[in-house]
Amino acid sequence: MKQFFFLFSCSLLFVGCQTEKDRGGANETKQPNIVWLVAEDQSPEWFPMYGDSTISLPNLEALADDGVIFENAYSPAPVCAPARSSIITGMYPTSLGTHNMRTHAPWRGKGNKPYPNLDIPSYSPLVPNGVKMFTQYLREEGYYCSNGPKEDYNFRKLAAAWDESSKEHHYRNRREGQPFFSVFNFSVCHESQIWARGKDSLFVDPAKVKVPPYFPDNDTIRHDLAVNYSNLKRLDDQLGEVISDLKEDGLYENSIIFFYGDHGGPFPRHKRALYETGTKVPMLIKFPKGQKAGSRDARFISFVDLAPTVLSLAGIAPPKVMQGVAQFGPFEATKKPKYTFHASDRFDGVYDRLRAVRSERYKYIKSYDTTLSHALPVKYREQMPMMRELRRLYANGELSEKQAHWLATTKPEEELYDLQNDPYELNNLARLPEVQDTLLQLRSVLQDWMEQTNDLGGIPEADLIAKWLPDGEQPKLPPLEMEDKDGHIRLLSKKSDATILWKTPQDSLWNIYTQPIPNTTSFEAKSERIGYRDSAILTNS
Repeated sequence: MKQFFFLFSCSLLFVGCQTEKDRGGANETKQPNIVWLVAEDQSPEWFPMYGDSTISLPNLEALADDGVIFENAYSPAPVCAPARSSIITGMYPTSLGTHNMRTHAPWRGKGNKPYPNLDIPSYSPLVPNGVKMFTQYLREEGYYCSNGPKEDYNFRKLAAAWDESSKEHHYRNRREGQPFFSVFNFSVCHESQIWARGKDSLFVDPAKVKVPPYFPDNDTIRHDLAVNYSNLKRLDDQLGEVISDLKEDGLYENSIIFFYGDHGGPFPRHKRALYETGTKVPMLIKFPKGQKAGSRDARFISFVDLAPTVLSLAGIAPPKVMQGVAQFGPFEATKKPKYTFHASDRFDGVYDRLRAVRSERYKYIKSYDTTLSHALPVKYREQMPMMRELRRLYANGELSEKQAHWLATTKPEEELYDLQNDPYELNNLARLPEVQDTLLQLRSVLQDWMEQTNDLGGIPEADLIAKWLPDGEQPKLPPLEMEDKDGHIRLLSKKSDATILWKTPQDSLWNIYTQPIPNTTSFEAKSERIGYRDSAILTNS
């Protein structure tokens, strides 16, 4: 693998080569440094690179000038924890069992029950065989992987994933010359900041913001929109510090830098909705040495593609278990996706199963419970002034028909939207005779995807938990076995896809076991896997 990458990486279009000058005098390395800048809860429509001139975001605009703007980037889920499970594994949440919002939430609730009204525990789903957090593969190839401050994968984080995951993380903490993959997550633009910063200084005049047609135009709506724009300025300032660090360290030009939102915007009808406002995200990628700088790319990119794409850019073949495809690098897929797929299930304490598929022109949405409103009574969201205002206006009959549609007490079983002529998805075409061929075709595509990916959404969550936690708790991995041969110790696990970790008394972090250890070494070892408790610690002294 490494020999292949050494020979070919410098000639590949999107894989940059670090030089001694770039690394500040460090030893030369052929593995590209990769940085993710992640904004919480944001849609493309508020960013200058997507045509909005309401507020200037100089750092992001400069990054866009140096990189590629992606016009069709999507999250498979319109809320953070399921979306992040997809990002870190290259898998659909509905295949992993992470499709419900907050399965692993031990810090919430009493008695390990984050949602007492549902009587379900905090748990990590037993994901399909071979699924790992993709950063493990980077670490095995010598990468320093750091993340912070957010994790939130809908399962317990594994020790193999990160060298460092904390508020204080930074690529500068790696050893000299080590390639890195670093994720910087920015929560200043999160949904909660709409009400938390509602009385802070505004950087735009509410009277000058554009109100989309699915919202009424009044002072409350305009103020919350202005708060979001102001939070985007705060985001731009914060991510600008990371870009400044990269430039100061001589790393900016040859690093691969991603910017993206973790799902759609923070507002009602955005977050938790399968409309474009909830699933479409801003995304930029700056490739090394100005390659394709200032261009735009209309291909479909889903979050399931991020893990295989990063591995490919690092010269690592993506595991076959991943459902996404590499969009760039030596392992780039020749066949690009024709559709994106989306799902929503439980949001905190409220269930509502929907599925959606988006083609180049149309969006099809299937609801499995038409007696529920799209505007679910999610307690967290009800704190937002805009949400309370929408409830008031709807109750008083003061919304237009299109504005009231999302708040209606019921919803249609099927929705079909022509995104070319109806980008805000306000005109449901599902019953029109002239589009029945399109409806039937997308219905079939969606059903095929659900079957092929083993969509778990049709199984009650309590039944899944009973299967995954047969004794009421996560199963435990079997003890490791140790084989001493030719002066070296080989570690074995009866669970074939478990990751084996080891460390000496001098190590502060667990090392990923990849080769036999000299039998004169004192060490501890254990195994881990998503959905299981770690094995007992084995000691060699």
